[in-house]
Parts: sequence; structure tokens; C-alpha cells
Amino acid sequence: MTETTIQKSVFSRIFSTIKQAIKGDESFDYTSGSIKKAVILLAIPMVLEMLMESVFALVDLYFVGHLEHSSFAIQAVGLTESVITIVYSIAIGISMAATAVVARRIGEKDPVAAAKAGMQAIIIAFAINSVISVFGFIYAKEILLLMGASVEAAEYGYRFTQIMIGGSLCVMLLFLINGIFRGAGNAAIAMKSLWIANICNIILCPILINGFGPIPAFGLVGAAIATTSGRSIGVLYQLYHLFNGKGVLKIISSYFIPDFKQIKALVKIAAPGVLQFVIASCSWIFLAQLVATTGGDHGSAGYQTALRIMMFFILPAWGLSNAAATLVGQNLGAKQIERAEKSVLTTAKYNVIFMATIMLITFFFAKYIVSFFTYDILIQNIAVEALQIMSSGYIFYGIGMVLINTFNGAGDTWTPTLVNFVGFWLLQIPLAYVLAKHFKMGPTGVFIAIPVAETAITLASIVLYKKGKWKRIQV
Repeated sequence: MTETTIQKSVFSRIFSTIKQAIKGDESFDYTSGSIKKAVILLAIPMVLEMLMESVFALVDLYFVGHLEHSSFAIQAVGLTESVITIVYSIAIGISMAATAVVARRIGEKDPVAAAKAGMQAIIIAFAINSVISVFGFIYAKEILLLMGASVEAAEYGYRFTQIMIGGSLCVMLLFLINGIFRGAGNAAIAMKSLWIANICNIILCPILINGFGPIPAFGLVGAAIATTSGRSIGVLYQLYHLFNGKGVLKIISSYFIPDFKQIKALVKIAAPGVLQFVIASCSWIFLAQLVATTGGDHGSAGYQTALRIMMFFILPAWGLSNAAATLVGQNLGAKQIERAEKSVLTTAKYNVIFMATIMLITFFFAKYIVSFFTYDILIQNIAVEALQIMSSGYIFYGIGMVLINTFNGAGDTWTPTLVNFVGFWLLQIPLAYVLAKHFKMGPTGVFIAIPVAETAITLASIVLYKKGKWKRIQV
């Protein structure tokens, strides 16, 4: 066989695997065969899925960053997103529980139990979000003021906050149902739902913000309407595939009757998972408030700009690390512990390569990236500083994500919860406060505290991973 023929054969296999990953293949058994292929089949759609989730914030940031009162608009978007991270936290916590249980049942070759668990998770999500939506809609202006926004910024942006938090059920369902699909091994559907949601958002944003023909210009409010509408359409796409009866999970109406034993089991896994991300979210909210009070409107806008750009790169890495959750869950269900460990190491290796590349890009090209989103020089300067400092910890972020998803995929949600508590509340928040206030470093002190805390969290996670408690968890 000639070298040219061998190369063609290799490229053909690579292209075939990529095509299989994007198309989706529920017939693939993740508990046997090549681990590298299993990681790639899950990682490609998961990376693209999270890339699309990060695009939501950047699309809003781009269009509102060019409005007349851009510092108010960017601040409103950023602070609202910081608050909605609490919704994300609850959604991710419940979706982690759903992923862990669904993956474990699929690994045990019991798709009926997997489908029932997924539907009970949806019942939980509806019950929780009904309270959040009403509270957020009524107290939108007060929430922005509490976050450190000026009175002018809160008055300018509270309707944006009302729509975003009021419509947060679609955010929760988007995360949760995607978690169900990932647990079943169909990451492609999860990816496509966010692609559809984003395409709708990208089309609607300029139309609703700036106006088009008979459609009036809604300004900042238009961004909220566009984002909420796009996500809602994505949820409708998910529901279609969940209920069409063609996938591994066959859904029937009786699965929506509350099963309190199953709900209790899910809550037992989800509660520390929710707490795990609420801890992180509250830390980010505190940091946003600290930057707003020490750096003013421009400091806050600069930090929020850098944060949105950072999340654009971080979320795909989180998507890649999600592969570890599915593989660990399914392989533990199949009693293949060694294969679960190898899956973690393979996923971590890929994530380190990805994050090292992104670290170099964001460090050296921060100014060019930031200038695309805002013309305001004061906002640009702070955003560039924030982005360069925060990017210094990207490699540790990458490893930490995989390990956190390993624990969660195994159903060991308490371990990362405790790690987050120590890393964020006992290290990141006090360090940021001391640097910003005591040492008079302002927003710069906050930026420094972020990679320091993330590095400490990763080192602690490595130690706990090696202890192996996650291998013995029953779900």
C-alpha cells in the first residue's frame, strides 16, 4: 500500500468519524471499542453545542455595544447574564443529575428507566422555574441596582432583565433536555438544537434591535426578545425529537406522572450539583458587583465584555469535557471502571491542547478581539487587561472542567460542590476583595483572583480524583 493510499485512508476515516459525530449515531456503544473515537463522537457535537451557547451572549454584546448608550446597555446585558447564571446553575445541576442517571441506565441497557428518569427531571425543572420567572420579572430593576448598576443604567436596562429572567424557563429546558440527550449518547441532537436557537437569534437580533421595515426598533429590549425567542424555538426542536419515538428514549404520557421515589433520587444527585454551580455563580455575581463599585460604569462594561469573550472560548472546552460525564456514566453502568478512567485521561489531554491554543490567541490578540465589540476606548482598555490576566489560567481551567464532569457523570456531585465552596467562597471572593479594596487595585485585583482560584480548584480536584471515591458511587 503506497503512502498516498494510506493518507487517503486515514483522512477518509477521520472524515467519516466527524460526519458520524455531527449526524448523530445512537447505535454506537460507548462501553466498547475505541475510546478515542468515543470521545471524538461525543466531543465534536458537544463542543459545537457549547460554542453556540456562547454565541448567544456575543451576539447580544455586539449589537447592544453599538447602541447610543453602550456603557449602560453592555452593563445591563452583563449584569443580567450574571444573575441568570443562577438559573444556569439550577439547570446545569438538574441536567447533570439527568445525564448521570440516564447514562447509567443506558450503560445497564435499560432505556425505559432512562426515559422515565429524564421526564421526572423535566417535572422538577418546571416546578423550580415558575418561582424564578415571576420573582425576576417583578423585581428586575431592584436586581440591577443590587448588582451595582447605577440608577441610570438600571432604569435603561430593567425591561431587558424582565424579559430575560421572565423567559428563563426556555434556558432551563434547553440545558436540561440536552443533558438527557447527552446521557443517552445522542450529543448531535443537543448540538443541533442550539444551532437552530442561535441562527434564529442572529437573524432576530438586528431586526428587533434596529428595526426593519414595519418592525419598530426596540433597542436593548429587542435583544432580550430575540434571545428568548431563539431559545424557545430550540426547545421546540428538542421536544420534537424527544417525543417522535425514533430515538433510544421512547417517551409515553405516563412518564410525566410524578414518581416521587425517582424525583427524590434525582434531587439527591441534583441538589449538590445545583449548589455546586450556585456557589460558582454567586462568586461571579460578587465579582461583577465588586468591579462595578470599584471601576464604575466603564469598568463594569469592560469586565462584562471580557467575560463574554472568555465564555465564548470556555464553553466549547466545557462541551469537550462533557464527553467525560457521558463516558464515565455509561462505563460505570457497564462495570468497566478501567475504561472509565482511560476516557477521563483521553478527554483531559484533548482539552489541555484546546485550552493552550486558546490561551495564546486571547493573550496576544485581546485588543483586536475586544475592539470588534465596542468602540469605547475606556471599555476596551479594561476589557483587554481583564482578558489577558484571566487567560493565564486556561490550561488549568481545561483540566479542572474534565475532572468536575467526571465526578458529576459518576453521580458524585458532592465532591465538586465542596471544592467549589473552598475555591470560590474561601479563596476567590476574599482574595478579590482584599486586592480590590485593601490594596487599592480596583478591578485589576478581581481579575487576578480569578485564575488563582481556578488553579487551586483544579489542583484539589486532581488529588480527589486520584482517591477514587467517584468510582464507587451508586445512582
